[in-house]
Amino acid sequence: MIRKIIHIDEEKCNGCGLCAAACHEGAIEMVDGKAKLVRENFCDGFGDCLPGCPTGAITFEEREAPEYDQEAVKRAQEAKKTEAMKQEPSEGGCPGSRMMQFRQNEAENAPVMMGKPVSRLAQWPCQIKLVPTQAPFFEGAKLLIAADCTAYAYANLHEDFMRGKVTLIGCPKLDDVDYTEKLTAVIRDNDIRSVTIVRMEVPCCGGLQRAAQNALKASGKFIPWQVVTISRDGRLLD
Repeated sequence: MIRKIIHIDEEKCNGCGLCAAACHEGAIEMVDGKAKLVRENFCDGFGDCLPGCPTGAITFEEREAPEYDQEAVKRAQEAKKTEAMKQEPSEGGCPGSRMMQFRQNEAENAPVMMGKPVSRLAQWPCQIKLVPTQAPFFEGAKLLIAADCTAYAYANLHEDFMRGKVTLIGCPKLDDVDYTEKLTAVIRDNDIRSVTIVRMEVPCCGGLQRAAQNALKASGKFIPWQVVTISRDGRLLD
């Protein structure tokens, strides 16, 4: 069939790899230091890879090409996520960053165990800076984006907010970073069902709320979301 598809000019390509990283379908790979369109049926023709190319090596063209195979893309993405979960951290990497999925959230009808509170953390890592943008625990997830101080200020955070959700925590002031890009990728590239933002009343927490709201807009998805603010003495303000 004749359809719109990307074209990569190898002479202009400098091998930076930005297009391969931007191609969420996995149509582009780096081969011998150059970007290659290795799976034409994985290219949806939307051109997410175009804006990041520093040399202008990527353009659109209309030509004979296999039809875009969305199901094959989904299968490949799932296989990649599954493989990533099996991988041990690379030499020199942080073992504490290895992805893990827990089962605490399955006991939603058991708020205590032997008289003690139950952890509702569903996955590891949970820091926004460390979490991957794609992981099996994100599929169909209700996402909680929480300021890290909230767990100390609000005593019942696990039961009231973390239960049944995938939790991401961060502090834009201490991390000195804008989380928008990372959160956009998480929301855009996974089947996120809802987003809850839990922040402190302090002004610096506004950075976390703005990043989450901007990510929701940038994702292009319509997802239910809410913001909850906690006072410094542990009260719910809204």
